[in-house]
Amino acid sequence: MPDRELLRQLSKEELIDLLEDAAKNWLAHDGLWFQAVERHDGINKAIELDIEAWERFTVIEAKRIMKRLGMEPGGGIPALKKALQFRLYARLNEQSMEQPDENTLIFKMVDCRVQSARHRKGMTAFPCKPVGVVEYTGFAKTIDPRIRTRAIAAPPDEYNGEFWCGWEFTLEDGD
Repeated sequence: MPDRELLRQLSKEELIDLLEDAAKNWLAHDGLWFQAVERHDGINKAIELDIEAWERFTVIEAKRIMKRLGMEPGGGIPALKKALQFRLYARLNEQSMEQPDENTLIFKMVDCRVQSARHRKGMTAFPCKPVGVVEYTGFAKTIDPRIRTRAIAAPPDEYNGEFWCGWEFTLEDGD
């Protein structure tokens, strides 16, 4: 078991900084892993393996968030909305959520750390849509199996200047 006493000695601000650093380290490792596979086996293989990894990771992340927050599966759109705020990405990216009705949530990645960095460097956007479909669908279904996920837009779709990717989550009747 890690030495929790060391963490208890840190201030709330220091713990928040530590969490943000951990999220940045996780994302850096994810990116470096992806780039290594891309260099070795090409982008198609890297995306294929990324999808495989995200298919499992997104469920693990959702379950851990639910456990931490004391959530049971089946909490609908309110549970999904809350859980999305506790993902590692939420520490790094600017996100927005709109709820046009009680059964729908629109989630947008307004500023994506990965895509913004590529944009600044004059690189093409990372074509993350196929990975995102698996990631967001798996996350939402873990929170509530009745939730359906639809991509609004994500690279390789053209960047619209407003958000990098957008997802619509709809709670469907269980009947």
